[in-house]
Amino acid sequence: MKKITYIISFAMLSIVSCKKGEAGDFTISGTAKGIENGKKVYLETQSETGAVAKDTAVVENGKFELKGNSLLPDVGFVRIENQDGMVPVILEEGSITMNYQTDTIQNSSVSGTKNNDKFQSYNNESKTIFKKLTAFQKANQETMMKARQANDTVTINALVKEFNSYQEEMNVLSKKFIDKNPDAFLSVLLLENFLMRQYLKPEEVKSYYDKLDKKLYETKSAQSIKKNLDSMLSLSQGKTAPDFSAPSPEGKNISLKESLGKVTIIDFWASWCKPCRIENPNVVALYKEFNSKGLNIIGVSLDKDANSWKEAIAKDGLIWAQVSNLKHWQEPIAQLYNVQSIPATFILDDKGNIVARDLRGEELKAKVKELLGVK
Repeated sequence: MKKITYIISFAMLSIVSCKKGEAGDFTISGTAKGIENGKKVYLETQSETGAVAKDTAVVENGKFELKGNSLLPDVGFVRIENQDGMVPVILEEGSITMNYQTDTIQNSSVSGTKNNDKFQSYNNESKTIFKKLTAFQKANQETMMKARQANDTVTINALVKEFNSYQEEMNVLSKKFIDKNPDAFLSVLLLENFLMRQYLKPEEVKSYYDKLDKKLYETKSAQSIKKNLDSMLSLSQGKTAPDFSAPSPEGKNISLKESLGKVTIIDFWASWCKPCRIENPNVVALYKEFNSKGLNIIGVSLDKDANSWKEAIAKDGLIWAQVSNLKHWQEPIAQLYNVQSIPATFILDDKGNIVARDLRGEELKAKVKELLGVK
């Protein structure tokens, strides 16, 4: 029986090979147990304007099949009608297998092509950290809420520190993956995420980027890294901070140049940004302690609603200069400084040169004291 099967399989392979597929063609063969027949399955990618449909299928006997073409690796998302969540998949030439877990979508899996196999391997390793992080959030949600209401910065900072320790585990895992897999598309995605979160300095990102397989440079994500990296390197330590001006809450135009002190912090934030609001009490305390010694701050908000912006300034006691064009992520000053996430800070010396960025808490205080010459 085995020999006959082999011969039949080989014959079928010969027939199929006479009709060669187009370069970049892929097929996603999926299983989705428990999903009723006729439910639609969607394959989408993400663009700056939102989701882009790539293919649609229907579930039949717990299975579905999606097809498409991607000459370069790209990220796709598979979702099923009336089901929460989406399963990420790397779109690339070949036969991709997906096990769509309807009860716990995080346990879904993809395999079958080089990049999807590596993607799944990374996901398997990250699950342990993710479980610890989820358990921590669940256990401390109420405590954090009460601490915020009471403006209990000690408790808030302790919880944020522990939360960040789990995030750091993920960062270490990601860096190890990039080091070991310079030819994997996931390495590009992880590096893009590092850059967006400003976890690594631009120089560090560049050192990883330069080691990537040259074929990956053609992908959209790699080109995005290159564009943003060039911009960030122009804003690296020792470079002069670009001047800007924008309206204050009272409608008066305020510029960076007129806001410079012995030390100046450009603070990018927004009323809707929870990490920013959590950090604000620390910045207020820093300003009150060192303003008389030469510390100035200028806040740049990525708000879009003037009332929300003004209310947050009053509630958090932000007594330094504030400006905003109220254009959300299209804020021209944020784009000038290539700010991809907030909170974000730039620390300037008395000449307006960038000496550090994205420092918080004790690190920020130590840098300010150093620059002011305060012991």
